[in-house]
Amino acid sequence: MSPSELLVLAEDLARDAGAQLRVAFDRGDLEVSAKSSPTDMVSEADEAAEALIRGRLAAARPGDGILGEEEGDTPGTTGVRWIVDPLDGTTNFLFGIPQWAVSVACEDADGPLAGTVYDPMRDELWSAERGGTPTCNGAPITASRKDDLAQALVATGFGYESAVRARQGELAAVLLPRVRDIRRLGAAALDLAWVAGGRMDAFYERGLKAWDRAAGELLCTRAGLELVELPAEGVMPEGVLIAPPALMGPLRELVGHA
Repeated sequence: MSPSELLVLAEDLARDAGAQLRVAFDRGDLEVSAKSSPTDMVSEADEAAEALIRGRLAAARPGDGILGEEEGDTPGTTGVRWIVDPLDGTTNFLFGIPQWAVSVACEDADGPLAGTVYDPMRDELWSAERGGTPTCNGAPITASRKDDLAQALVATGFGYESAVRARQGELAAVLLPRVRDIRRLGAAALDLAWVAGGRMDAFYERGLKAWDRAAGELLCTRAGLELVELPAEGVMPEGVLIAPPALMGPLRELVGHA
């Protein structure tokens, strides 16, 4: 399959999982358990959405690998691997906050092939493929080209471990007086899609997993934004900073060191 054909499949999977999740969101009353910490939650809705995606992929692309947040890494034989976050923003979902999404991406040995982030509450499908123009619901999107840090709206997120959260709070306090404002919306894949589409200017976060980042980062890089990996340091895990070229330097000075 070409990247375009893989993207169509990714979009179909994300829409189907999103429709299922929207029913569960409207119904509420879900079974919930903790994962890495009491603040790191998983619900039956997450698990059901990943099962749906894995089942459809097994039928459509039986030789592909799959890395999913809930069921781990399943090796494949084709050289293509799917990276799936069936419900990004679980805490928002469980608290009735309509800021969550489904993220589906695929890659080969050369890197990302296709990716999509679907927002069921707004019916917005953010999509990108290798070599292509990123879109939202089929319309081309444009990222920020801002060059004044003081006017930048910056998105971020916080980890689950208390020591990490404390340090992230300190860094946010340093950044806040230097920018227009900070947004912490609680769904990294959707944050990345919104940065790619120019709704926010830049994004940084530490402790993200591959499934949080895969589709959203492809959107951002195809939209012309720069991406820098942030190395682990002290209590802080590795992370990522994404920004317009003119803002990358000053933002890296402020948030690039733990």
